[in-house]
Amino acid sequence: MKSSLAAAPEVTGDDARGTPGEVLRAFLKLGLTSFGGPIAHLGYFRDELVVRRKWIDEAGYADLVALCQFLPGPASSKVGFALGLLRGGPLGALAAWSAFTLPSAILLVVFAYAATVFSGPVGSGLLHGLKVVAVAVVAQAVWGMARTLAPDRERAGIALAAVLIVVFAAGAVGQVAAIVVGGLAGLLFCRNGLAAGANHLSFRVSRRVGVFCLAAFFLLLFLLPVAAAASGSQGLSLVDAFYRAGSLVFGGGHVVLPMLQAEVVNPGWIADDAFLAGYGAAQAVPGPLFTFAAYLGAVMGPAPNGIPGAMICLVAIFAPGFLLLVGTLPFWDRFRRRPLAQAAMRGTNAAVVGILGAALYSPVWTSAILRPHDFALSLTGFILLTVWKAPPWIVVVVMAAGGIGLAFI
Repeated sequence: MKSSLAAAPEVTGDDARGTPGEVLRAFLKLGLTSFGGPIAHLGYFRDELVVRRKWIDEAGYADLVALCQFLPGPASSKVGFALGLLRGGPLGALAAWSAFTLPSAILLVVFAYAATVFSGPVGSGLLHGLKVVAVAVVAQAVWGMARTLAPDRERAGIALAAVLIVVFAAGAVGQVAAIVVGGLAGLLFCRNGLAAGANHLSFRVSRRVGVFCLAAFFLLLFLLPVAAAASGSQGLSLVDAFYRAGSLVFGGGHVVLPMLQAEVVNPGWIADDAFLAGYGAAQAVPGPLFTFAAYLGAVMGPAPNGIPGAMICLVAIFAPGFLLLVGTLPFWDRFRRRPLAQAAMRGTNAAVVGILGAALYSPVWTSAILRPHDFALSLTGFILLTVWKAPPWIVVVVMAAGGIGLAFI
């Protein structure tokens, strides 16, 4: 299995391969210092692994980023997983994911346990400040993504259609429908200005392994709900919910918010307040935003929760993206050059903007902005992020302090 999975960049010499230990050390540094969300993470990866360590050249890195943005799931984590696979084989891929993910996951589980002992105006103000910061962060994400992914009339229209679909068909069904409609609309309206990629990216992943991973992805996606319903197992229900969220989310970490809200708040596993407080705390830690799943697994009411719940949710939400990535590697280079594929993804990305825009109102705005003071605080956070370019963790600290202050007003 190792020989069929091991990836090889198109370079020569002794530097073409490394060791899992080398990958672990490089990604542990990134996991402890990479603040700022998926786009910032890609910049950190480029600086550390392309420019400084020279694990892959610029053209190969750009191709890899394009692939990971094409597939659902956390883009920066998939890029890290692929770079670990490229440098250290399957063990390198596991080392890259573990080192980049576990620091933030551990911090969020600690927060989950600490949050349960908060009481009084200081504790309630802190938690409310973390909910308010979610408004600023999601608003910044909508603003930035709309400028990039819906810059023209056609894609802005697709984004608006996605908002309408999600509003009138709430929950995961509406979000999936919006993505499908976005892809179909992209095929019809987003064919202008497409260009076939010129770079070539070669990973030594056999077609047999690719087909196996793709089959595993779809079997789990369709069989987990059946198994969970038939068994009545809360553990299987957790795996199903988080696997589905990781399978159907396009556009990076912030877009997982509405999907997870539909999966865990609607069934009553966690309250809106606790959900948004954890999402706010996730902005203050380095690494991928998908580690928010560890917090949710720890604080949910039904068992398994705590440490076992955190581990189940964390693995389940990342697994589908990695299965799709490995499954797609043998076929990606030819497929990505097709104009129809590029057009469909333009439409899908525009739909993502609409889904996130709808989530900005509900549950984010409706749960956090309860009075004018809250609006002023969230606007402060938005200005800090978009105009002053303050690091997200600083904004989280300011908003948390502001929430405590508002609790005494």
